[in-house]
Amino acid sequence: MKRSGVITVIVIGLILVGVVAAYFINLNHKSKVEAEVPVESTPVQKVLQKDLERNYPHTPKEVVKYYAEITKCFYNEDYTEDELEQLAFKIQELYDAELVANKSQEDYLNDLRTEIADMKNNDCTITGYVLSASVDVEEFVEDGYSCARLYCTFSIKRGTTGTVRSMEQFVLRKDEDSHWKILGWELVED
Repeated sequence: MKRSGVITVIVIGLILVGVVAAYFINLNHKSKVEAEVPVESTPVQKVLQKDLERNYPHTPKEVVKYYAEITKCFYNEDYTEDELEQLAFKIQELYDAELVANKSQEDYLNDLRTEIADMKNNDCTITGYVLSASVDVEEFVEDGYSCARLYCTFSIKRGTTGTVRSMEQFVLRKDEDSHWKILGWELVED
């Protein structure tokens, strides 16, 4: 084979290798771009994605805010039975151990299902909530524990009859990890 024939074969070979390499680089780039495209999460999925082990809310107000977000999911969103149980476990991570110990897990889930069904049967949804201003969060010590008291007012829409407000007073206390946990809450009468 003549020298020009060898050079031609080498050039054609290099071109083919380049085309194949470009194809695989393009294919790899497309799969990375597709993987980077964010999938729109539902409100339930967003709430469930919060890792409380690594990113627990730092203040009583942030704890009650996350509680309110989960509560909105219970009454406003569609979810599977598995997601309902995940939401229930997630909200219990915000509760003080003493509060969680008041009911068995089975009783807690049954009561929660009943409460959600009642709200949905009455065509009620939570349209929003307002937390106490930071300066209105009362911190105190009780039985050697750091505690806090604050208010959250939920706006609840009832079908077409309008919106009512429901104010709840929350009491939280710090656990051994210095996390604020919900010890209890009660409805505040007008």
